[in-house]
Amino acid sequence: MWSWVAHRITGFAIFFFLLVHVLDTSLVRVTPEAYDAVIGTYKNPIMGIGEAGLVAAIVFHAFNGLRIVLIDFWSKGVRYQKRLLWIVLGLFVVTMAGFLPRHLMHVFGGN
Repeated sequence: MWSWVAHRITGFAIFFFLLVHVLDTSLVRVTPEAYDAVIGTYKNPIMGIGEAGLVAAIVFHAFNGLRIVLIDFWSKGVRYQKRLLWIVLGLFVVTMAGFLPRHLMHVFGGN
């Protein structure tokens, strides 16, 4: 059940990000200065941590979505659903372990 809840929450978070992204990108049509001002506000550590959260949401949502497809369309999917969840969590941890150190170094000035 928790993977179902997490899938819905991450889906909503990704949708909300895309909505904000389209709106702030459309500011370039208003004036390039307005766009630059909004983008400039995103360059701070809080937004950097938010970006890490966004990547975590996308990674989990993608891997869990593949798990759901396997459960729905593979005849043995239901039988292996718990094992598939552990695989999703393992892939999530490995992917985030590869992403987070580099990203956080960039966010906090370690280049």
